[in-house]
Amino acid sequence: MLGFVQRWIDRRRQLRALWQADARRLIFNNELMAYYDAQRLVARSRAMGDRNGFWHWSKVAAEVARLSDKAGMDIATVKAIADEELGHPSRGQSE
Repeated sequence: MLGFVQRWIDRRRQLRALWQADARRLIFNNELMAYYDAQRLVARSRAMGDRNGFWHWSKVAAEVARLSDKAGMDIATVKAIADEELGHPSRGQSE
């Protein structure tokens, strides 16, 4: 039982390191847009039915928010990104 718990903990550490590495890469490429880039990948994964990708990029977006105080995080922009990736009309037009 102890071996199972240790493997689970190790796997969680590996996943967190991967989220952090992807977040740092997005921040390095364009810090101001890093959060939006991650949200675009969240929406794209959702649109493709990629559940693992959805959760991964959601965690990366959270890491970007945690690591960068310069990354933009406007909910209206995130909604527009989701609409674009999911093929929905703009929320401004439909409401």
